[in-house]
Amino acid sequence: MGNTTVTTQEGRKTPLPHPATAVTRPGPLHRLRTPHRPRFWFEILLIAVSYWTYSLVRNAVPEQKAEALRNADWICRAEHHVGIAVEESVNRAVNSVHWLIVGMNYYYATLHFIVTLGVLVWLYRRHPGRYAATRLVLFATTAVALVGYYLYPLAPPRLMNGGGFIDTVMVHQTWGSMASGDLKHMSNQYAAMPSMHIGWSVWCGLTIFALARVPWVRVLGLLYPALTLVVIVATANHFWLDAVGGVLCLAFGFTVARLWYGRQPYALPRTVPARRWGAVREDNVPGARTGGTQRSAAP
Repeated sequence: MGNTTVTTQEGRKTPLPHPATAVTRPGPLHRLRTPHRPRFWFEILLIAVSYWTYSLVRNAVPEQKAEALRNADWICRAEHHVGIAVEESVNRAVNSVHWLIVGMNYYYATLHFIVTLGVLVWLYRRHPGRYAATRLVLFATTAVALVGYYLYPLAPPRLMNGGGFIDTVMVHQTWGSMASGDLKHMSNQYAAMPSMHIGWSVWCGLTIFALARVPWVRVLGLLYPALTLVVIVATANHFWLDAVGGVLCLAFGFTVARLWYGRQPYALPRTVPARRWGAVREDNVPGARTGGTQRSAAP
C-alpha cells in the first residue's frame, strides 16, 4: 500500500525500485580523498591552528646549544670538503652594500609568510579542485621539518663560535629574523635544519610555475626560491645544506599528496562541484526517463 508502480505497454504493473536503492553513497575515506570545493571558514581556522601548532612544537624543542654548535661545525667542514662553503664570503660581500642587506633582512622576515599565504589564497580562488591536495603538500612538508628540528639541532652560521659570520639584523638594527635581536627569545635559535624558507618558497615557485598561465608570472615563480636561497645565505641564517634539507622535506610532502589523492596535485581537475552526498538525482532512478512507460500510484 502506498508503493509506486510502473505500468508497462503490456498492461502489467511492476514495483518501481525505491530511490534510495539506486544511490551508492561513498564511504568516509573515499570522501576525504576526493577533491572538493574548500570552505573559507574552515581553511582560515585550519591554517591558523596549524601555524600555531607548528610554532608551539618548533619552539618546544629543547635548545641543545652544544650539540647544535657541533653539528654546525660538521656541516661547515663537510661543505669545505666538497668545495661549496662560500656562505661566509657571500655574507660579508652582501653586508658591505647597506641598502641591499637591509632589503634582504626585510625580505627574510616578511615574504616567507606573505608569498605563501598569497599563493594559498590564489589556489583557493582560481584552482579550488587542486587546493586541498597542494595545501596537503605544504602541511606534510612542515610536519616532517618538525621532526628534523627535534632530531638534528643545528646552529645557524651567524651563531657559530669564531665562524666570522655577521648577524646582519643585529649589525644594521633592522626588524628581521625572529631569531635575532629582541625577538630571539620567542623562537628556537637552533632549528636551522631543514630550512622552511626554502621548503615553502620552492612550494610557492613550483605551484606558480605549474598553474599560472602568464609567462612572466611563471618566470617569477622560479626566481622566487632562487632569490630566497641567496637571502638565507647572505643573512647568515642558513647553510646551503639546510636548503637541501628543505627540498627533501618538500619531496616528502609531494609523496604524501600523491599517495593520498592518487595523482600529483597539479594534475587534479582545476574546479570541482560542491560536495552534496546523499542528494538523489532523478537520472539515478531506473525507469525515471524510460520511454513508453508512465508512473501511476497503486490504488
